[in-house]
Amino acid sequence: MDVVLPLPGATASAASRSYSRRVRRRIVVKDCQSAEDVQEIRVCTNRTCRRQGSMQILETLTDLAPPNVSVKSSGCLGRCGAGPNLVALPAATLVAHCGTTARAAEVLVALVLPRGREGDGGGGSNWDAIVNRSLEALALRNKARSEVVDKNNFSQAELFLSQAIELGPIGGVHIMYKERSLARLASGNCSGALEDAAQALALHPLYPEAYICQGDAFLVMNKFDSAQRSYSTALQMDPSLRRSKSFKARIANLEKLTAVNLP
Repeated sequence: MDVVLPLPGATASAASRSYSRRVRRRIVVKDCQSAEDVQEIRVCTNRTCRRQGSMQILETLTDLAPPNVSVKSSGCLGRCGAGPNLVALPAATLVAHCGTTARAAEVLVALVLPRGREGDGGGGSNWDAIVNRSLEALALRNKARSEVVDKNNFSQAELFLSQAIELGPIGGVHIMYKERSLARLASGNCSGALEDAAQALALHPLYPEAYICQGDAFLVMNKFDSAQRSYSTALQMDPSLRRSKSFKARIANLEKLTAVNLP
């Protein structure tokens, strides 16, 4: 039978808050589990949940999840009237009514942050601070993407990403380093791009996109052997890259430049 548990930080003082706030800080669970056990989150993207905004929730969780928590789409979870729904594995923690970016961030913090270790002070206010920092970092990252896509303004994108990283969100920092690596490379800062790729890999050693960034920087620096090793490592981690047009173009460009620069 399902039970309802408060999210971390819900204390007696929460009784004085609005009803909507208290409802927003609750999780419907099928089986209780410790937060440390979460390895994967699956978001229902079936028709009903999709209409209720589950694609936005999937994107938010993907952008903010720590490297050790994978986020995937799933089929119907059987609670169509309570969507968007998601489930945290392996303990099958079912979360209903996850319909906004803020709610997704709250749920993510509740699931992956070890209980009782929300910070030195603990308590609801610190838990809220982590959620708010994560949402602010996500907004800055989206601004950075807009600067790149709409304006080709890589220096401003780098600034936004730097601010997002400094906020210390619950997760997704490895992605921010990867994107700042791309922005720095586009601005001609090859050494900075390599540093950010290394930072991304320090956080997530099995992150193929960071190896691609690394390879791109080496390629611009005419370090073809190093670029080849980085691309090969990315391909070993993600064999599906063989079907990627952009990855094929990188390899073709590497082969062309290598041939041109042969002694």
